[in-house]
Amino acid sequence: MAVVGLVAKPRWRTVLILRRVLMCAIATIALMALLSVHVREVSKLPGGAAYKLPAQHEISYQKVSGERSRMQEFAHPHVLEAPLIAQKLRGAKRSLNLETLWKPLPNRDYAPCTDPSSSYSTPPESRGYLLVHANGGLNQMRAGICDMVAVARIINATLVIPELDKRSYWQDSSNFSDVFDEYHFINSLVNDVKIIKKLPKELATATRAVKHFKSWSGMDYYEEEIARLWEEYQVIRAAKSDSRLANNNLPPDIQKLRCRACYEALRFAPEIERMGKLLVDRMRSHGHYIALHLRFEKDMLAFSGCTHDLSPEEAEELKTIRENTTWWKVKDIDPLEQRMSGFCPLTPKEVGIFLRALGFPSNTPIYIAAGEIYGGEPRMAALQSRYPVLMNKEKLASAEELAPFINHASQMAALDYIVSVESDIFIPTYAGNMARAVEGHRRFLGHRKTISPDRKALVRLFNKIEGGTMKEGKNLSNRVIELHRKRQGSPRKRKGPISGTKGTERFRSEEPFYVNPLPDCLCQKESPHMNGSLIIK
Repeated sequence: MAVVGLVAKPRWRTVLILRRVLMCAIATIALMALLSVHVREVSKLPGGAAYKLPAQHEISYQKVSGERSRMQEFAHPHVLEAPLIAQKLRGAKRSLNLETLWKPLPNRDYAPCTDPSSSYSTPPESRGYLLVHANGGLNQMRAGICDMVAVARIINATLVIPELDKRSYWQDSSNFSDVFDEYHFINSLVNDVKIIKKLPKELATATRAVKHFKSWSGMDYYEEEIARLWEEYQVIRAAKSDSRLANNNLPPDIQKLRCRACYEALRFAPEIERMGKLLVDRMRSHGHYIALHLRFEKDMLAFSGCTHDLSPEEAEELKTIRENTTWWKVKDIDPLEQRMSGFCPLTPKEVGIFLRALGFPSNTPIYIAAGEIYGGEPRMAALQSRYPVLMNKEKLASAEELAPFINHASQMAALDYIVSVESDIFIPTYAGNMARAVEGHRRFLGHRKTISPDRKALVRLFNKIEGGTMKEGKNLSNRVIELHRKRQGSPRKRKGPISGTKGTERFRSEEPFYVNPLPDCLCQKESPHMNGSLIIK
């Protein structure tokens, strides 16, 4: 019996060892099978699904990683590939995030529809000549000129090629033909308005009615009060052209004429168009690009009274400029109140924080559509450190190439306009004339993505960062992305006046016609079986 016990004991130990080995083998096989199924299932996911499930994948990987470290010596080779797969999926997530950032907006099948109605006739017999002084910078003048085309039609006038502003802040000596394609302008509108280059010699010394047309005026004002001047005068001179025509409640044919004038007839001079296209091509060589209208220039800061991030000496210089510019009516401005109300352009530093929060990586090509930034390179350093691929006209073109335009603010602004309209994404840091004009043009061309910063909300976030109560990161990014989800230029009808406003303030509160030409000049396609016809919805 003792011998039997001695023999049985080793056998019992052998069975226990075999059982343990078998259990480990079964556990290993089960774990390998589980991981194999998980990896295969993840690899089968479509791009969108992989993007939606990163958290689930990361949790699975964390659960496995501890066990993998304990079993690394005998695990199946594909188990060791899990970190590589996780890395690839994270890369795919970043790629999809970028794809979403650059992806064009849904256009909802809107397309330009500027053809006149069947009742629209060729220009009636002219009753006299309309002279126009187009005031302001490039984009203010553009809108005014297009309005004056419509006014000339309303009052049966022959339009003389407008005179551009040479007395504004920029002191630009450019004539109409230096900035715009004069021949194309005249011939494109031949069925709408008669346009001539100069007033006939016999009328050069004729008495003329000089009028400041009433702002935001409708048909009745021009058909009655202004047209009545033909009884005494052969020449009417419009002393200003900006905002002289109502945004809304005009006949459809007049609205469509404004769009034909702005987006089809009023194109830039051939040499500007060529240079603009060259700049666009050179930006495209860097890939998808943002056109950033960085309105942190001396004139805008002086006009708006914004001094955040400036030295006391700089603030005093801007105040002096404002006080000495006679046509700027408001002199005493509280800079803190301006900024908290969202009336200040973003600083270069704030733009860097904003772009990073939206998710743009540091290698994003950015075109700076602006003149000289106040404070120069030191002020741009904060943005440059985050986004090194900062380009502008001077970096993309040689001094020789820019020589014909360099001393003419309107022509230089026209180059920025072209690069901005053609950009993948346009971001204005201030809602000025340039921002409005480019946004409207991009809407007309297919609602190209335009991200309009919510400056009032952003200032509060920036203040928290400066005060140390918020850090840059996921929380800030989520807030910024959510704030701007519906501020990217999607199709929508033009906004009317703010409720409760009256008189001039009511018109002033309306969204300008050239910011959003929907519904007047954009129509929605019907289904394909309707032969591609367009209807306004």
